[in-house]
Amino acid sequence: MIKPRLLLSTLLFTSVAGYAAEPAACKTVRFSDVGWTDVTATTALTSEMLAALGYQSEIKMLSVPVTFHAMQTQDIDVFLGNWMPTMKNDIDPYLKNGSVEVLRTNLTGAKYTLAVPEYVYQAGVRRFSDIAKFSDRFAKRIYGIEAGNDGNRLISSMIKDKAFGLQDFKLVESSEAGMLTQVKRAAMKQQWVVFLGWEPHPMNRNLKLRYLEGGDAYFGPNLGGATVHTTTRSTYAKQCPNVGRLLKNISFSTDIENKLMGQILDQKQDAKVAARQWLSQNPAIWTPWLSGVNSFNGQPAVPVLKAWLNQSAVVSDAR
Repeated sequence: MIKPRLLLSTLLFTSVAGYAAEPAACKTVRFSDVGWTDVTATTALTSEMLAALGYQSEIKMLSVPVTFHAMQTQDIDVFLGNWMPTMKNDIDPYLKNGSVEVLRTNLTGAKYTLAVPEYVYQAGVRRFSDIAKFSDRFAKRIYGIEAGNDGNRLISSMIKDKAFGLQDFKLVESSEAGMLTQVKRAAMKQQWVVFLGWEPHPMNRNLKLRYLEGGDAYFGPNLGGATVHTTTRSTYAKQCPNVGRLLKNISFSTDIENKLMGQILDQKQDAKVAARQWLSQNPAIWTPWLSGVNSFNGQPAVPVLKAWLNQSAVVSDAR
């Protein structure tokens, strides 16, 4: 008769021994972060989970076009912020040559299009076609984010195409933070401003904004309705199947991302700290993400992550 404790040890040993270890090269996972807080948040959340499982993450700040090119050259493994359809022109060449693979949709219910403060909307700017009517009040400027961004490119295309009478407008490129600072300053003075907005993002809670209709030809229908996809370099999920399984399992919601982005932007928390706190508070959400996933050395992922979070809490309390 086998004693229960011996049977448990045997089963654990068999589980670990039967686990096909990933190559050593899989221990480091290379992410691209394009500088948007939503991508920073989801990347931090995923990389913290991987850290608990014995992996290391390298996060590089790259523009959208450089991200996909870096996947083709195999310098980047994972990108969690492939917004569609606005990134279609960026990603299509790499999908066609087979150097990039879309693993799954990780977020639905997103939007990405031009927005104005509520007081501008109530004054008559409700559609893209209304912007040029008030060109002087807008100082003929549309505020975008970082250079090379897909949203900026769409705005530039509208101006070049003379769409909506915007041919005399100028795109003002900046960072996400720089654009939002400009919008907040304008709002404090009740000045007119039109800018690139999106959800999920705390701007939807912190600013009284309204999204403009009528830009379907450039940003897509439903106010720039978007889905966000997890994208990897070609064959990465096959080469690193354990990480690949996690990436295929994990999905987010606007509530998850809004909370994380609020902690990062409004509370000025480090993204990793915010991610760790969220993981500690939401095991019911992330437990299904670890179905079939192991630590790098072959242990079942759920108890490993729970133990890591408990240890992190102990270390934090001791400081």
